[in-house]
Amino acid sequence: MWSDTLLTLERAHLLRLLVWGATSMIAGTALLAWLTAAGRSGSVLLRSFSIQTGAWGLVSALIAGLGLLRLADRDLVSATRLDRMLWFSVGLDVGIVLVGITLAVTGWLLGRRLSAVGAGIGVLVQGAGLVVLDLRFAAITARVF
Repeated sequence: MWSDTLLTLERAHLLRLLVWGATSMIAGTALLAWLTAAGRSGSVLLRSFSIQTGAWGLVSALIAGLGLLRLADRDLVSATRLDRMLWFSVGLDVGIVLVGITLAVTGWLLGRRLSAVGAGIGVLVQGAGLVVLDLRFAAITARVF
């Protein structure tokens, strides 16, 4: 009974992750195109932010797409493995947020490097989005087990 429910929940999570990744890729690419077309190549903060947003979006979309291709019913052992991997991913996502904060603060404090600040903010935003998505999935699956 719960295997099909878990499969539906996992599919929905991966689709949300795919939408997040695709949206991030589009937003990062559009911002970079706008900066280039407007001749604002001097805005290194926005350029670095858009590059990070697009790159992280690509990675998220690839992970979600591969996950959707490998989606299958789970038994108790693989459901437990999914739960452990989910919480491991939450920890990695928090680490990504901390790396983004560290990069932005370090870039600002060590010479006002706006490219590092923009990249750090981009990493921070992507990590925060992943934390929200993964914690939401963890909260939902906690009720299924």
